[in-house]
Amino acid sequence: MSGMNFLERLLDGAEVEWKALGEVAEYSPTRIDAAEIDATSFVGVDNLTANKGGRVDASYLPNTARLTAYEPGDILLGNIRPYLKKVWKATNSGGCSGDVLAVRILDKCKQFVSAEFLYYLLSSDEFFSYNMQHAKGAKMPRGNKAAVLNYEIPIPCPDNPDRSLAIQAEIVRILDTFTELTAELTAELTAELTARKKQYHYYRDRLLTFEDGEVEWKPLKEVTTLITKGTTPKVFTDSGINFVKIESFDNGRIDPTKFMFVSNEAHSKELKRSILESNDILFAIAGATIGKCAVVEQIILPANTNQALAIIRLGEGINVKFVFYCLQTTAMKEYIAKYNKASAQPNLNLQQISDFRIPFPPLTEQTRIVSILDKFDALTNSISAGLPREIELRQQQYEYYRDLLLSFPPPLTPP
Repeated sequence: MSGMNFLERLLDGAEVEWKALGEVAEYSPTRIDAAEIDATSFVGVDNLTANKGGRVDASYLPNTARLTAYEPGDILLGNIRPYLKKVWKATNSGGCSGDVLAVRILDKCKQFVSAEFLYYLLSSDEFFSYNMQHAKGAKMPRGNKAAVLNYEIPIPCPDNPDRSLAIQAEIVRILDTFTELTAELTAELTAELTARKKQYHYYRDRLLTFEDGEVEWKPLKEVTTLITKGTTPKVFTDSGINFVKIESFDNGRIDPTKFMFVSNEAHSKELKRSILESNDILFAIAGATIGKCAVVEQIILPANTNQALAIIRLGEGINVKFVFYCLQTTAMKEYIAKYNKASAQPNLNLQQISDFRIPFPPLTEQTRIVSILDKFDALTNSISAGLPREIELRQQQYEYYRDLLLSFPPPLTPP
């Protein structure tokens, strides 16, 4: 049975009234001191999870003394790009940062709108598209708070609160069940993917391990023409030159859908030293993402990057992918750890990257090793093949049926 047929049977001819979100809900009007809550009760965009009943990361703490208070049943929305699709239904009380909106159903409306139903409505692709369409700001777009409250939601049987809540509860029951099944399947696939990645990492390290005297080892500075880092521009634009941040990385690749943009003038003047070229290796040098890297492909150019990413440009006669794989080995992880034993915020400077030593077998052997690792990589990391693709398809299937179950008949257009 399709989602639309299910809705038709469930409604059984009942009226559906569309109301602006602001007619049934408001933003939390209360504030709380950060000192009054424990770490697990703080929600910021970095630990706002996108699944019902999600958990927060206790290691992420507020950097401001006053927070927006939230209560059980509030819907928390990420309100800054790229977190505009993050949604969480609060099951406890706490405080959230200014980058999170706490949406609270009005007391007078709780008799005909359930928090669980509202959570699914605000998790839909339709709401995300609406939110993105009305987001404001070029440097770091934010959700438009007024527009969010103007978003229209369907209320079945508005004149019969008990039946309205019963219909909502049945939709929530089905979506909860589907959510749990999808989560179970995704967990199984993820466990398999994790095992396969461990196997891949083991063979990658074996292929890139050489006996003493077997090959020549050289520091990166001897085989590069450039090792530098980018700069954060003063202003981002809505379009223009692609600007690559660590958020643009996706399993060792650069995702063109996750760019920010800078002007041509900023690219050629203010950011001149970090203009990217094809086959540059970008290497994260700070924070939790340190060590992540990706190769710049011609298709994303012209492009630029910021100071959190080192730009490694190799000389002639070296297989770029070979160096790319060497930078992901356990040896590199140990090298990073050596310089960050007592540091809460790990980082590498450009000199330390320049001094990292890499084995250099003959070019033919580099090419052979890259060919093998590319095949392993396709099986483990590629979004178009293997388990990651299967996980993505399961999530897409869930989102499709979720949105279908929420496809209420649109409001009638006046004659």
